[in-house]
Amino acid sequence: MAGEFSRTGGSPEVRASHADRDRIVDVLRVAAGDGRLTMEELDERLEAALSARTVGELAVLTTDLPEVVGETVEAEDVVRIEQQGASTRRGDAWVVPRRLEIRSSFGEVTLDFTDAVITQDTLHIDLQMGGSALKLVTRPGVVVDTGSLVLNYSKIKARRAGAAAEAPVVLRVRITGEISFGQVVVRRPRRGFGRRKAAD
Repeated sequence: MAGEFSRTGGSPEVRASHADRDRIVDVLRVAAGDGRLTMEELDERLEAALSARTVGELAVLTTDLPEVVGETVEAEDVVRIEQQGASTRRGDAWVVPRRLEIRSSFGEVTLDFTDAVITQDTLHIDLQMGGSALKLVTRPGVVVDTGSLVLNYSKIKARRAGAAAEAPVVLRVRITGEISFGQVVVRRPRRGFGRRKAAD
């Protein structure tokens, strides 16, 4: 059982630090990205990790997960999407970068966070769009902020978070820049589509 506490270190009765909690959160996020945890399980364990008081309380959250050995998943600092009259989609366990620069004319960009690998708490999207659409498919814990986005003859369509608003925040998406004659759509996965059913 001694190895059980290797991710945090120390005796199970020792008080957990912020760094201890952060390490466990990283392990949980990677495990969810690998398909080892469902989104519901991830939400439950993240909430428990953030409220854990001791190293022992943290350790039990990862006892059924493999030890992260060697290099872990690293998010790129900047990813750039440039397109004209085309469509781009990110999904299927894509690794969310720290910054995403999108330049699109008369096209569509879809960012699906349903099974995304999230290794940090913030994604900054710098948007320059004309006659285009940005679609974000979210999950509980993914919060989208469009307050700094400049709209020129454009609109934002976002569903109410509902009960999902109570989920612990795992990623905050901040969208800045400018969109003209286009739209930003923020929605949950469609009911019955894919492996999970989304609850509104």
